[in-house]
Amino acid sequence: MPQVFHRSFNVLSKLSIYGAVFLIAGLGGAAAIWARSSYSTSVGVTRPQPVPFSHQHHVFDLGIDCRYCHTSVEDSHFAGIPPTKTCMNCHSEIWVGADMLAPVRESYRTDRSIEWNRVHNLADFCYFNHSIHVAKGVGCVTCHGRVDHMPLVWQQNTLLMEWCLDCHRNPAQNIRPREQVFNMTWEAAQEKQKDWLPNVTDENKRMNQATLGAILVERYDIQSKMSCSTCHR
Repeated sequence: MPQVFHRSFNVLSKLSIYGAVFLIAGLGGAAAIWARSSYSTSVGVTRPQPVPFSHQHHVFDLGIDCRYCHTSVEDSHFAGIPPTKTCMNCHSEIWVGADMLAPVRESYRTDRSIEWNRVHNLADFCYFNHSIHVAKGVGCVTCHGRVDHMPLVWQQNTLLMEWCLDCHRNPAQNIRPREQVFNMTWEAAQEKQKDWLPNVTDENKRMNQATLGAILVERYDIQSKMSCSTCHR
């Protein structure tokens, strides 16, 4: 019986099989890279807002505490968007005629909320509670970056599950004293000796994050919750 396929088809079949394997692997790698890129995660992307509110001016220049505007961050799962009256506490006295603040004055006059464009937007199937993280000593800067240096707020971290799990697996790397949660410039090396700290801070030796974090994890009874139901409810 004559041969149906030419011998070259053996080579072509092998090339097509191996080629398909490499193609699938390449596509998978490209998808993984894309999923972590700013195009997908929106890291570093500033969004247009009805009022160009500058955290750099209000926090860094004027020294306004985060909690003055984000009033529910210590008590609620949501940090809270300040009502227009909070803005008008100052802007009824300063910059009263600025065109830039016209939407604020209109909101206050009509009692209609300003429609801000959300920057940190988790998926609907993800549950995140600000209050528990604040209570356990996770600083604002850990997740949001140096917002006091942002003229317009952008997303500092990916908010991907792997990013959350990195902290949940090793919370000590990001835990600070509760009274320093809202301090944008705090570092473990700045921490002064307290009665509950071991004697590791002296003229020649400074406190480091690994040591302090491990102490605070135990002191604040922090549990490394890894169960899916912790966030997916």
